Amino acid sequence: MNAIEADTVPAPPGAECLTSRIVELMRQASTEITVGDDALLPALTALLPAGSCVHVAHTPRASLDQVVHLSLAVQRAGLSACPHIVARRIVSLGALRAALHELKNGGVGQILLVAGDLEKPLGAFASTLEILDSGVTLDNGINVIGVAGHPEGHHAIGSEALWQALAHKQAFAERNRVAIHIVTQFSLNPEAIFAWAGELSAHGIRLPVRVGIAGPTPLLKLLQFAVRCGVGTSLRSAAHTLSAVRSVSHLATTPDQHLIALARAHDAGRSQQLVAPHFFAFGGTLKTAEWRRRLLEGDFQIDSDKETLRPAG
Repeated sequence: MNAIEADTVPAPPGAECLTSRIVELMRQASTEITVGDDALLPALTALLPAGSCVHVAHTPRASLDQVVHLSLAVQRAGLSACPHIVARRIVSLGALRAALHELKNGGVGQILLVAGDLEKPLGAFASTLEILDSGVTLDNGINVIGVAGHPEGHHAIGSEALWQALAHKQAFAERNRVAIHIVTQFSLNPEAIFAWAGELSAHGIRLPVRVGIAGPTPLLKLLQFAVRCGVGTSLRSAAHTLSAVRSVSHLATTPDQHLIALARAHDAGRSQQLVAPHFFAFGGTLKTAEWRRRLLEGDFQIDSDKETLRPAG
C-alpha cells in the first residue's frame, strides 16, 4: 500500500459535491476482519475493491500465529492485509521477528501497532515505542505502519504523554523514511474528532489520519463496545439499559452521520489531515462491507435533515 497523503483539495459545497466526497472517502476506506473469519474471505473479496486495506485484528483470544495466518490469506485473496501487532501480547523479540519475516515473505508490508490493554506484558514490549526502537520493523522491511490515536483521551495515559508518543513516532518515520499514519479509536462525537485534528498541527503532528468509525451496528451493541473501549466516560452509566438510549440521542451513533460530517468538513476546508475512514466492524464484517459497496456504487441519497444515506430511487 502506498503512503497515505493528506493532500485532498477542498471543493465547493453542495449535495452533489458531498456525494462525490463520500464515494471518494469510501474508496480510500479500510475495514477489519477477525481471526476465525476465514470463511468470509470469498464474500468479502467480492464486495471490496481489489487491493482494499483490511485490518486483521488481534483479539484477546487469538494468537499471533493466527493473525499471521489470516493476514496471509487476506493478501492471497487480492486484498491488502494490515495485521495488528499488540505490543503487550508479544512473547519475545524472536517471536515478533519471525512473524514479521513470514508476513513480509507473503507480501504483507504493513502493520498496525497498538500497545494493548494487558496490565502486565507477556514479554519484552510494554509499548509500541519499544517495538519501533528495537528496529525489528525496519529489519523486516515493514514500511507502512499505523499507530493509534485517541481523540477523546486514554483512561490510562495522560494527554501530554500521548502527544509525546505521536511526536516520537513521527520522528521515527522521518528518520527512517517509513510511512506512518494514525488510526483513531472510534468515537460517537465527530466534533471531538475535528477538535483533536485541530490540535495535531498545534503539537507539530503532520501524520495523516484514518478516522475510526463504527460500521452499521445495533445501538445497544455499539454502546457496549463504546464503554468497553473507553469512548466517552459519560457513556459508562448509559450503555446497559434501553432507557439509556435517550441519553445518547444527541451523539452520532451511525456511520452515515460520521461520513456526512467528514465530507462536510472536507468541503469546508477543515481537517484535511483526516484523509480516510477506518471501519470497525464489531462482528458485522459482511454487513459493513455490503453497506460500503452500496456507497461506493453511489447508490444513495443524502437526507440532511435526518443525517442518513438512504438508498437511491
